[in-house]
Formats: sequence, structure tokens, C-alpha cells
Amino acid sequence: MSNLSSYAVTEKWPATHPERLQLYSLPTPNGVKASIMLEEIELAYEPHRVDFGRGDQHTPEFLSVSPNNKIPAILDPNGPHGQPLALFESGAILLYLAEKSGQLVPRDPAERLKCIQWLLFQIGGIGPMFGQLGYFVKFDGKEVQDPRPRRRYIDETLRLLGVLDRQLKDKDWIMGGQYSIADIAVFPWIRGMLEFYEAGPLVDFEQFTNVRRVYDAFMARPAVQRGLDIPAPE
Repeated sequence: MSNLSSYAVTEKWPATHPERLQLYSLPTPNGVKASIMLEEIELAYEPHRVDFGRGDQHTPEFLSVSPNNKIPAILDPNGPHGQPLALFESGAILLYLAEKSGQLVPRDPAERLKCIQWLLFQIGGIGPMFGQLGYFVKFDGKEVQDPRPRRRYIDETLRLLGVLDRQLKDKDWIMGGQYSIADIAVFPWIRGMLEFYEAGPLVDFEQFTNVRRVYDAFMARPAVQRGLDIPAPE
């Protein structure tokens, strides 16, 4: 294990437990992917709140671990070859933690790739499209008089939910019987769409019975409940 004091990010967020993985995040759909994963694999970590209201995401210290100024980011003192590793992008963090722990990703090469494809389905589809829907439903976009942008993202959200609903038919989880990083990537965004954007009625969410069933199972997991509020409000 290396001394983390040489990493600029620890100047702003000092590590009380430098032997633990350091998490820099907020409880957003992307942020809780990392905290839920860490709770699921029971890896010791120390969370730090990146306060967007104070502009923490634009500070040199945070940019030293997340050049794209987005959360979450991690600094693992026990990375590959025993060296510290800083990572940003929630999908990369999920893959890294799955491989580090040997958990929540299939070992069979073909099944592993199928799991990664559903992880990328969330990163390339559900996250960006649900986020745009939220902009036009909850934020400044709702003032746009032209109805076409809003309709575009409603329709795309409906399409993506349909894809997911068909995948989940007769399955416990996205990968079938095995809970995985694909579920940890997808279902925080379903929660965000329902609870934060309050867009469930807009897309008639209850018609997607398989998504509803598996979402409820996801939300019932103790590790998910613990991870949803990390980092805790100050």
C-alpha cells in the first residue's frame, strides 16, 4: 500500500483511513452505482462528498482524479501490482471493482461480455436519454415551447424501457439468475426517473411489469439501501 498524501485530491478531502479505497461522489444515479457496488462486495472504503453547490467538481484537486469533472471517482491504495489507482467514470469503476473482488460479473467469457454489453446499454442509452428526459420534464427544458424535443426523449425512454422489459421476461435479473454490475448500473437510473424526475406517469411505467418487478427486488436489497445515501448529506 502506498502513501496517498502525494495525491492532490487528498489535500481537499484528507483520508482518515488511507488504507481504504477512497470514494469521491454524491448520491446521484451515477454516484450510487459505486457506493452500492462497494456495499455489495463488502470492500472497506471511505466516502467523501463532492459538493456541486460549492463547485467542488471544478477544483484542481478533484480534477486530479476525474478530468471530466464528473462523479463518481475513486482512489484505491491497493490497485494493480500493489500501486494506487485513480479511476473516474462509473462504468469503469464497476468493472474494476468486479474484477478486483471476483464478484458480480460472470466468469464465463461469453457471459462476461454479455454482462458488459448491458452495462454499456445503460451508459450509452439509459443514462443519457433518461437525463435528457429529466431536463425537459423537471428543469429548464420544460419551458421550451416546441414540443418535439420533449416528445423525442419521452419516446426514447419508452423504447429503452421496452428493451429492458423484454430482457427481464422470466428472469430474476438482467443476466438471468445472477445479480450483476448490469443491475447496479441500470436500476439507480430507473429510481431517478421515478423518484427524482417523477416521470413514471409520463411513460406509463407500470406497463413495464418486468422492469417494475426486478426494480422492486433491487430496491429491497440491504446493500442497495445502504448505498443510496452515500456520501451522506453534510
